[in-house]
Amino acid sequence: MKIYRNLDEFKPLDYAIVTIGTFDGVHVGHQKILNKLRELGKDNTGETVLLTFYPHPRLIINPDDDSLRLINDIEEKVERLNLAGIDHLIITPFTRDFSNQNPEEYISDVLVNKIGCKKIVIGYDHHFGKDRKGTIKDLIHFSEIFDYSVDQIPEQDIEDVAVSSTRVRESLIKGDIITANKYLGYPFELTGTVVKGDQIGREIGFPTANLHIHESHKLIPAYGIYAVEVEIFPKTTEIVTGDYFEPVPERVAKGMCYIGTRPTIDGMNRKIEVNLLDFNDDLYSKTIRVKFLEFIRHDQWFESLELMQEQIKKDEEAIRGYFEKK
Repeated sequence: MKIYRNLDEFKPLDYAIVTIGTFDGVHVGHQKILNKLRELGKDNTGETVLLTFYPHPRLIINPDDDSLRLINDIEEKVERLNLAGIDHLIITPFTRDFSNQNPEEYISDVLVNKIGCKKIVIGYDHHFGKDRKGTIKDLIHFSEIFDYSVDQIPEQDIEDVAVSSTRVRESLIKGDIITANKYLGYPFELTGTVVKGDQIGREIGFPTANLHIHESHKLIPAYGIYAVEVEIFPKTTEIVTGDYFEPVPERVAKGMCYIGTRPTIDGMNRKIEVNLLDFNDDLYSKTIRVKFLEFIRHDQWFESLELMQEQIKKDEEAIRGYFEKK
């Protein structure tokens, strides 16, 4: 897969088969659309193009609305799209000016002139352009003028996308990792940098890596303890223009992840802490990706650090048991 961080970096193709969207999660619902895109690419000897946006359009159009929570950060999404077998991924900066194009400008300037669109794969409910007034009817209307065809995604497939997204988010909020992962088709992930904490975990025999999440709008699962697999990278992965190279972890470890406010200690700010099993190396400033596999228990208050320590020992036993059964 080739990556472009701006439409101006992209050289128009002779036969581009294009789909557009945020594709947050790149889940099983999205996979139906991506499968269709690949099939059309093979049938028409064309190249597949996915046009997506960064930052998320809602953050630009409704900057005062802080309710957006993303299933993927941009690096996670790119990796998933690469696995889906897309030829070209254009991550264009979403701005007010971009959103203010009228439908004809958007179709002629973006899809046709800058991408070389000969076939667009799109859902019945797709909206674009100024005030989101552009619809699939506009795409069909201008198709003869600009020499491309429209392949409409069946309504059921669009509903599957909506249902999958909703199920993933609802399940994560409840801590139902099994259901979330079923709809994603892969383990839910949190990616961030390891930062220095207050060393309390080390004092009670469970040193933790404190995680600073890269994406401020990332959806965080329910507070509690989880069995996780952790990929360790030497530094923050960066998306660069050109051929995509999947980042390779320098090590993979099993662990338990805590999400919560530590009510026994201070109960103030949310923490995301990971204790790696049978691991003692320094992780400060490294990037880790935490893959959530099993929910163990909800966060809770203990009368003392000793009682908390006893429960964490039980949590570790449960998590080791989980991995032994896998």
